[in-house]
Amino acid sequence: VQLVESGGGSVPVGGSLRLSCAASGYTFSQLNMAWFRQAPGKEREWVGSIRRDGATWYAGSVRDRFTISKDNGKATLFLEMNSLKVEDTAMYYCAADPVFRGWGSQPFTPPAYWGQGTQVTVSS
Repeated sequence: VQLVESGGGSVPVGGSLRLSCAASGYTFSQLNMAWFRQAPGKEREWVGSIRRDGATWYAGSVRDRFTISKDNGKATLFLEMNSLKVEDTAMYYCAADPVFRGWGSQPFTPPAYWGQGTQVTVSS
């Protein structure tokens, strides 16, 4: 499975961005997907997940601001980010796994496949 993120950039506080993650090498509709992020000097943080049936879960820090969606026909995962804060600054990674593991709680088993990441910078 190959995952390629895009859409990162620099935005002011309160701005919006839409990240995309193009997948190949697997039947996309059979994949469970997730977004993670990692800020400099901090541990990787789960942002949210979308199960292959479309059900979604979010970390408390992004709930009501971020929306995960996917287009099975285009084999693409999306992360719509609104009301961005300085603390949202991080490298954002999409991840995929044929087995759904939630990823928002312990015990944590990393997804099988990861993208290379796209940088999001929010400035005040």
